[in-house]
Amino acid sequence: MSETTFTFRVDEDLKARFTQAAKGRDRTGAQLLRDFMREFVRQPQDIAEHDVWFRREVQIGLDAANAGPLISADEVETECAARREKTRRTLEAHS
Repeated sequence: MSETTFTFRVDEDLKARFTQAAKGRDRTGAQLLRDFMREFVRQPQDIAEHDVWFRREVQIGLDAANAGPLISADEVETECAARREKTRRTLEAHS
């Protein structure tokens, strides 16, 4: 991959503080800026991929809800309360 120079102006104090912070991470300012640029360019792709995944998961849930019997919230809470009680008794028995 060919490389090119990227030149820009920045406040002298900001540059000095950034350089010092980079050294504190055992990196150069140029390394950190390249990392930032890669991440910045990758973000829209990551967001788009997450959106596709999320929409697919929601659709799977909707399809499952539409295809079969549902368990009511009260039934779920009753079952979870029973499990919590069983766990509580097990913990008390072992303490």
